Amino acid sequence: MTSHELMQLAQTLNERDEPYAMVTVVRVAAPTSAYVGAQAIVRHDGTLEGWIGGGCAKDVVIAAAKEAIACGEPKLVRIANDDGQAEAGVEQHAMACASNGTIELFIQPYSTRISLCVVGDTPAAEDARFFAQRLSIRLVDAPDDAAVVLIATQGTGDAEALGRALASPARHVLMIASRRKADELRDVMRMRGVDEARLARLHAPAGPDAGATTPSEIALVAMTGVLALLRGRDAEDETPETADAAMGTPPSPGSASRAEIAGTFINPVCGTAVSTVTPVHVEPYGGEDYYFCCNGCWVTFRQNPEKYAAIRRASLSKVTV
Repeated sequence: MTSHELMQLAQTLNERDEPYAMVTVVRVAAPTSAYVGAQAIVRHDGTLEGWIGGGCAKDVVIAAAKEAIACGEPKLVRIANDDGQAEAGVEQHAMACASNGTIELFIQPYSTRISLCVVGDTPAAEDARFFAQRLSIRLVDAPDDAAVVLIATQGTGDAEALGRALASPARHVLMIASRRKADELRDVMRMRGVDEARLARLHAPAGPDAGATTPSEIALVAMTGVLALLRGRDAEDETPETADAAMGTPPSPGSASRAEIAGTFINPVCGTAVSTVTPVHVEPYGGEDYYFCCNGCWVTFRQNPEKYAAIRRASLSKVTV
């Protein structure tokens, strides 16, 4: 394939928005059939078009290119058997051929707008879609068409949405939920016959602890988790306590009173601090007003108000000075 043909193929793939990586040989040390400036395109399915050396390097290049396509980041790759010192930022691989030549390549992924399906009609779901568009992450309507699924149902059809997502081929499923709620849903999935391998794809809470309270903040934290997974990284390390605080486990002792001093109310369903001035819903129960951040939490509370009233009472009773 000539350079002109390779550029034509790249243009065609761009028009189709089909992910691929351009691979360029940047350095060689004999003996090797590769040469500086040699190029090839690796498609997302591993098909290689062009020339970057013989079979000794092909498998390594294809694997590295597919990884670059998946995470959306370029990389430098060195294939050699010498004793050269490893360099920061250079991915090292052994040369499969007995010739022991050296090839260094630059791999640049293109059209890597990884597909994301955001499930839910909540304000956080809408904000997550907005952030995805700003990040050039391609949005799709169905979990079956997505690499990553973000569930932002927040109390409305949670189990059904999670079941569909886990049944899809998506690599990762993130859920805006507290750790406790996520554990309850995992138990529901197990009772429905979902195996542990599929459950291992679930990430909940959906992102690191950032003290998020509003739907926009919660969506931003969730999209941080999405981006970390798309880039092949885990979200920042977090303890169970900080993760629960980020996404809604009922607050730790003392936190309810401290938050409400500032004119907010701790929603006992998801643990979010809700403004008492601009709540989505207010529900009287037991002589007290309960403030809610979304329709899902409000509906969930009304289905079993005593359960969540007890959660709130327990939290307030444990306040420490």
